[in-house]
Amino acid sequence: VFREYQLNEEMAARGGLVCGGTMYIFIDPIFTPDYFQPFAESIVGALHGEKPLSVAKLVNTPADILSVGAKLLISEDGASEGSLGDPNLDQEAVSIGKKLAAFGDNQFHQTSDGSQIYVEGFTTPPTLILIGGGHVNKAVSNLAATLGFRIFVIDDRPEFSNKERFPEAEEVIIADYDEGLDKLKVNSNTYIVVATRGHKYDDVALAETIRTPARFVGLLGSKRKSILIYKNLINNDVPLERIQEVHAPIGLNIGALTPEELAVSIMAEIIMVRRGGDGGLMKMENEYLRKVVSHGGAESRRKK
Repeated sequence: VFREYQLNEEMAARGGLVCGGTMYIFIDPIFTPDYFQPFAESIVGALHGEKPLSVAKLVNTPADILSVGAKLLISEDGASEGSLGDPNLDQEAVSIGKKLAAFGDNQFHQTSDGSQIYVEGFTTPPTLILIGGGHVNKAVSNLAATLGFRIFVIDDRPEFSNKERFPEAEEVIIADYDEGLDKLKVNSNTYIVVATRGHKYDDVALAETIRTPARFVGLLGSKRKSILIYKNLINNDVPLERIQEVHAPIGLNIGALTPEELAVSIMAEIIMVRRGGDGGLMKMENEYLRKVVSHGGAESRRKK
């Protein structure tokens, strides 16, 4: 059953919402486990670290020959299982689903014939690996915990890698920087911040991280330090294309100085990459504001 509700501001306020909008509700009853069990098993596996996937569901259609509730299981590589009832719909869903799988995102999609598909990606929760347990990564950990990230910490010093220092971390690992990542499962929904206590340790840590499939690898430090580390990586035959993907110096340019301010800068860049933002200001341009004010003034004069 698919329902659409238009919420005005008064209705939204009664429900505790901030503003109005459109609410879509789809109820998909499961009467026997046989049909949905393969989907459920695959979803649970993806959430526990197996291959990411998406499930596309036909929630509304004007075509009588299609069955609302039909499902399509989509792998990250584009392989699929099941059907929405039409090859063209399946193709559109696969194109969307294989992009969403790795990041656990979702999308509501309306096709050219008026059919509506809801595609939902499933993978492990966003994972943040902090290499180095110093002041900056401590502040990053505190902030990332409020943003819903699973947190793992790696440091070769017990006094900087322990649950007392990082109570919000799922696991703290005491290991050399070229070995710690071997103890963790890194996938395309993993974000890594390298902030060790010195140049030579950053060098080793970064060399290991860029060999992983992590979506984001960031290095704390100056441009000069980053260039020196890049030179060492190139001398060790690390592909230039992968080096160019490293975010260094890490963080958005907000003038941060303290560890807490740097944490905001770092997590802002990670969120930007994860959500597809551009890091620019959302403030309206003055020219746009002048047009709005001018138009509003003209409307007011016409009413008078």
